[in-house]
Amino acid sequence: MRNNIVHIGAGELTYEIRAIVKIAEELNRFGMKTNMENIGDPVAKGEHIPLWIKEIVSGLTMKDCSYGYSATKGLLETRQFLADLTNQRGKAQISAEDIIFFNGLGDAIHKVYGMLKRESRVIGPSPTYSTHSSAEGAHAGQKPITYRLDPDNHWYPNMDDLRQSVKYNPAISGILIINPDNPTGAVYPERILQEIISICKEYDLFLICDEIYHNLCYNGTATRPISDLVGDLPAIAMKGISKDVPWPGARCGWIEVYNVDKDEMFSRYIDSIVNSKMVEVCSTTLPQKAIPLILSNPEFPKYLAERRSRYERHSNIAYNLLKEAPGVKVNRANGAFYMSVVFEADRLNNQQTLPIDNPQVRELVEGLVNQPGTLSDKRFVYYLLASTGICVVPISSFCTDERGFRITLLEQDEKEFTQIFNTITNAIALYLESA
Repeated sequence: MRNNIVHIGAGELTYEIRAIVKIAEELNRFGMKTNMENIGDPVAKGEHIPLWIKEIVSGLTMKDCSYGYSATKGLLETRQFLADLTNQRGKAQISAEDIIFFNGLGDAIHKVYGMLKRESRVIGPSPTYSTHSSAEGAHAGQKPITYRLDPDNHWYPNMDDLRQSVKYNPAISGILIINPDNPTGAVYPERILQEIISICKEYDLFLICDEIYHNLCYNGTATRPISDLVGDLPAIAMKGISKDVPWPGARCGWIEVYNVDKDEMFSRYIDSIVNSKMVEVCSTTLPQKAIPLILSNPEFPKYLAERRSRYERHSNIAYNLLKEAPGVKVNRANGAFYMSVVFEADRLNNQQTLPIDNPQVRELVEGLVNQPGTLSDKRFVYYLLASTGICVVPISSFCTDERGFRITLLEQDEKEFTQIFNTITNAIALYLESA
């Protein structure tokens, strides 16, 4: 090319959660059956959408207005409905104008980071959901800046690490929280949220809180929406319907903005996000119309409770099995529908293997693991997939120095679910013994 046309941050755009699907597809071509435990899509894992939700959506498809544009920020009646939900809690008071719709939370994430000045950084957790870390790193053209989540302390943030990072890096302008957390399944108590808010206020930062899993807490845990706690701090909450309805294919997420009037710079920044959305005209209309009808339906709380109960059972099955595996650190998931397992230091090496019966599959995997730069947990994940057919995601792909894997709790059949985690537990032991 005459000029270098590649964006400075293009190298930060990675998404191993879906990249590993290509490897699984190759194994399917060789006749292997795979269990796809990599992507947090309840529908793909067999969750049936209740008839009452389907009737709401099908009814809306019969209305001409469902096929037109919405306002740039989103449908006014839906934004007002959501603002009223927040205001009913009695803490933050927002209006419909403080809510902006996007084509899925991924779209929102890229807009929120993309409209920042390049030199302004948002520090996020490590490990973290890779859409956040990729978007933040891409906007700056540098590696993401992170604070550590501690697998020896329920995956809670290391507050000393966070405070020191903020104190000594003046480029940090905001802090990201994911609560409940993806990929770890941690649910943060109020004291942690309050301490992070305190750091923001001390160093004049804004706060981003991804609350997409807020309705999916279990095992007796609960958390506070950030709107209850921020006071006069400029902040953004990220929400959507992809996980708790669940309707990931709708690509319908939104942000709630708090205290936009408290800081002129923050106000200009939010205006730039709205203007960037205006260039796209608007977000998808149909799911916006469905939101008030679904969330206000008396069946919705019961439906959520049933799903939380299933995830709770599965989280405990998974924890009770994997905690018996040698050489790993295991925390019970208490929210969302993921679990992260990390290997103890120095337990992985480049000689360990698992038995692979199919010679074509063995050749494929040995070619992958012998590529320069293949990390030790990715090596384990490849061998696990080739040996057992179970597809998980290496934890190193979530912007962390830990080595392990993330797996979902979404398998519907409890017998099959138990078998999957039994198989993984045995595979860990066999892998660590192999060299």
